[in-house]
Amino acid sequence: MRGIQIAVVLYAVIGIAVYYLQDYFLFHPEPLTRAKPYSFEQPFTELNIPMEEGVNMNLVRFLPGADSNKRAAGAVLYFHGNKKNISYYAKYASYFTSRGFEVWMPDYPGFGKSTGTLTEEQLHQFARQTYKLARSRYNADSIFIYGKSLGTGIATRLATESATRTLILETPYYSMTSLFSRYLPIYPVNRMIKMKFPTYQYIQQVKAPILILQGTDDGVVPYSNASRLKPLLKAADKFETIEGGIHNDLTKFPVYQAAIDSVLKYEN
Repeated sequence: MRGIQIAVVLYAVIGIAVYYLQDYFLFHPEPLTRAKPYSFEQPFTELNIPMEEGVNMNLVRFLPGADSNKRAAGAVLYFHGNKKNISYYAKYASYFTSRGFEVWMPDYPGFGKSTGTLTEEQLHQFARQTYKLARSRYNADSIFIYGKSLGTGIATRLATESATRTLILETPYYSMTSLFSRYLPIYPVNRMIKMKFPTYQYIQQVKAPILILQGTDDGVVPYSNASRLKPLLKAADKFETIEGGIHNDLTKFPVYQAAIDSVLKYEN
């Protein structure tokens, strides 16, 4: 009986900790003051967009050349992962800017210079605003929506609402609750986790072409989780398996590079 009592107490303590600390487990932001200047090797412009009282979206627009007024081949709306801020993910922008595309990268509330309460709906509002800004310069068929890790759920939802040339998902998850369930199989995770991000629901509503890139050795979003999205894709969509790829190194693989280039269809 004592063993059962201890097990029950541990179960309750762990469940309570997960419920109240879930944002700590999921998000690892690094805030910056508004006055702190960015320093990137490639040309960029910075935008601060007041969304509502107390909510500001900070966005960096990486440029393919020194002339910010010159029209690029298109724009890649890049929704990044769950850590630090734009400064950490800026290195990925050069892959697209070197091919003649702008990269529009917003930070989430509490990340970098963005402010506001971090909620699932607020993240989607930031995505919609990013798209609206990009559409003021580009037609929908010149806009690519790109999600990495956490950003894949955000990107997929946006693609259900907004026209895009292609939706590109790097290391996507079936849903956020499915990821938590992997570590907490004996808990009612669906009722405990606030951020659902049901990518599997959104992806079935996307009319644009979809490209998924997933490494077989990903320790954050397991291949088995991402591959559950395969049966939900349209016939013309692509799921690229990158053998030996982990969570943050897919860009170095020729398979990744060939897949992205085939989607961008950029000619020198």
